[in-house]
Amino acid sequence: MTEKRKVSPQKKKVADELKKLIEGNRTILIASIKNLPGSQFQEIKKKLRGKAVVKVPKKNIMLIAIESSKNKEIANLKEQIKESTAILFSKLDCFELASELENIKSPAKAKAGQIAPENIEIPEGPTDLVPGPAISELGALGIKIQIDKGKILIKEAKIIAKKGEKISQGACDIMNKLGIKPFTIGFVSLAAFDSEDKKVYVDIKIDREGAIKQLKEAYGKALPFAVAIAYPCQETIGFLLAKANSHAKVLEALQSSKNTQSENSGEEEK
Repeated sequence: MTEKRKVSPQKKKVADELKKLIEGNRTILIASIKNLPGSQFQEIKKKLRGKAVVKVPKKNIMLIAIESSKNKEIANLKEQIKESTAILFSKLDCFELASELENIKSPAKAKAGQIAPENIEIPEGPTDLVPGPAISELGALGIKIQIDKGKILIKEAKIIAKKGEKISQGACDIMNKLGIKPFTIGFVSLAAFDSEDKKVYVDIKIDREGAIKQLKEAYGKALPFAVAIAYPCQETIGFLLAKANSHAKVLEALQSSKNTQSENSGEEEK
């Protein structure tokens, strides 16, 4: 049974606006904005114009809007609403919207104590660093260098923070000097309700590179299999014709050999 709440006229007005947004859009997505600078938040809102409406309502007002909505399945989204979250309303489906949020994230500097998302490597090659304190800082991290034309050159690539480990202050200082930004900041998709599917999707993760890699691997396995079973399509027809031509040549050679043997056998009988 839905709990009745005492709501002020102002809160009711905001809740009604949110209710209209819920019922007028396909996707209602919850995104974390924890530790996101205000300037970055405003920049993301601008980039989402025409694609999504962004609101940061108080949790209790959003719950009121959900409870009063005609879309009863959206009630499953309530437990995903926490503090420091933004609510996005969009005509796009939830995965398209999550992909948009992923695309507009910005690179961010590392801070000491943060956990490395991947192995962080200082690449081999020239830098714009001049000899000075940077030499000892690089040396402290085990990075081999040499001086080339008055600038520091990294002789060998070096991992300075392993995936899952805390990043040291020294590693942060060097990354900042080299302009290496291993993190991204932006809206982090937590969950979304799709009014067409009537489903709540949790832990939405968009990995474009990973998906492309999987597709390439699948294609690499599917193509030879399709050729093996002689499945005709645009991608396989060239291989199938080449295979047929190769088989024809083998058969032609066998037939020629057989005819030669027959001729030789006939001559021997004479």
